[in-house]
Amino acid sequence: MHIQLEVTTEIEIKCITDLPKLKLLMENLNMKINKSKLARELKVDRRTIDKYLNGYVPQGKRKSNSKIDEYYDVIALLLSKESKQIFYYKRVLWQYLKDNHGLECSQSNFRAYLSKRPEFQAYFTAGKRTQPVKSIVRFETAPGEQAQFDWKENIRYITKDGEILYVNVGVLLLAHSRFRAFHLSISKSQSVVTSFLMESFEAWGGVPKVIVTDNMKTVMDEARTEYTKGVVNERFHQFAKDCGFKVQPCIAGRPRTKGKVESPMKLLDEIHAYQGKFDYEELNQFVQNLCERINHSYHQGTGKIPVLALPLEKSLLLPLPRKELRDSYKISHKLVKVNPSNMVTYQSNQYSVPAEYKGKTVGLQVYDDQIHIYYNTDLIAQHKISQIRLNYKKEHYVEALSESLGRFPDIKELARKNLQAISEVYKSE
Repeated sequence: MHIQLEVTTEIEIKCITDLPKLKLLMENLNMKINKSKLARELKVDRRTIDKYLNGYVPQGKRKSNSKIDEYYDVIALLLSKESKQIFYYKRVLWQYLKDNHGLECSQSNFRAYLSKRPEFQAYFTAGKRTQPVKSIVRFETAPGEQAQFDWKENIRYITKDGEILYVNVGVLLLAHSRFRAFHLSISKSQSVVTSFLMESFEAWGGVPKVIVTDNMKTVMDEARTEYTKGVVNERFHQFAKDCGFKVQPCIAGRPRTKGKVESPMKLLDEIHAYQGKFDYEELNQFVQNLCERINHSYHQGTGKIPVLALPLEKSLLLPLPRKELRDSYKISHKLVKVNPSNMVTYQSNQYSVPAEYKGKTVGLQVYDDQIHIYYNTDLIAQHKISQIRLNYKKEHYVEALSESLGRFPDIKELARKNLQAISEVYKSE
């Protein structure tokens, strides 16, 4: 029997062993299964229909027409609603199976295999809209001439501990060779941007003549438009001057100006295939491994492998600024857990954060003699670096005390006295 769906998919149910495929397809399309009608059509009991829909497999070996069939159950599980993992593209699923399950087949064969199975094809077509293709004028730049910078922003990631993080990946791409650098960060602050750029320049051994970017606030005070040049903010302008490159912002609303870095952003969607699999440090390592794999892969646009095209580009970069200047732009950035006392540790001393972040993972950035504490992209606390063991903001301590003591008559006065006592104790150490 044939089942014609409202989407452009037709599935043929020849026997009851085909029912798991139907279930997966209908779940992906958020449609209900008419078990009574299926029972009448296939001339079996309704309970038998229910049994096969719930995964019953009769004894005996299933006929295999393709070596990819060995991975059928794994694919079905990864694409099911029960899976936290998300696969936006067939390419990502193919890569995941290669890396984690030993799949050995070409990407084209794998894509064809999925396309012939409606229960899998529905996963990749459901909810997609077709958009008109805009014409793009292709252009190339000389080696060492230009790099493009952008963020893949606010990626929602669930760690293996169940914590939800919103992470960002900075991408800096040399326009001629297409060699790139990735940087995973919770914050997108200006200090993170300049530190990442400087570290990339050091890794490449030089500085490109031009950096193309959009009108992000960490770079521009006023956006560039069709009628104005825009205004680069003073601190980033000084950074560019120290390094020797020119800032070239895109015209607002025209991200295709930096299309070389915009186009490959979808490669970072592979992160979603590992939802629930990593902690933050492991995710960071995955992002760096992904960057290395891309740099060693054939680039369709240039017909070259970026890592092999890099030496020519490196030889034509501007020289690096002196080491003291480079070091002044690099910052320490790491992830730490907030302890039960609403404190984080930096160089053996502790610093307070608001009580709501107890037990959460936060990011520390250290620059200008200050510790900046971020949760996702929000700055939640800032402390001057101190030699004192415990460093509380009064409002953080009051909040923590209120949580533990409840309706105490004068919580602020108690907090004041306790903080004074803590200060006296730890000052004398």
